[in-house]
Amino acid sequence: MQVILLESVENLGGIGDLVKVKPGYGRNYLLPQGKAALATPENIKAIEARRAELEKAAAEELAKAKNRAKAFEDLEVVIHANAGSEGKLFGSVGPIDIVEALSAVQVEAERSEIRMPEGPIQELGEYPIGIHLHSEVNAEVLIKVVGEES
Repeated sequence: MQVILLESVENLGGIGDLVKVKPGYGRNYLLPQGKAALATPENIKAIEARRAELEKAAAEELAKAKNRAKAFEDLEVVIHANAGSEGKLFGSVGPIDIVEALSAVQVEAERSEIRMPEGPIQELGEYPIGIHLHSEVNAEVLIKVVGEES
């Protein structure tokens, strides 16, 4: 399936690029999200005419993401969790817990922006957590998981 990208898509291409994708990816993700349009001759002409407008909007979005990334610089967040004597948590700390802890310190993030490649946190300690704000902007937050004092 041939599509024209309306915005930059990570590992695929930039604005106005004509790319070939699997039909399911195009039909179920790129087209409904407004990230691409079918590569018909009419759409190709329309995208070329709107290219400057699309690039300006993408530049504004990138600038917003860079501004948001400044809020995450040198940020350390403490999360209190129930833990056993050996440091293992009763449960785990996942993206929802991290978003709640960030909002407690007046820093906004979406659950979908949290990157935890090793999965949820299962033990007490310090963990660097990635925040994916834009296809070109990533931030990192230090999460300290400490036991609750009773």
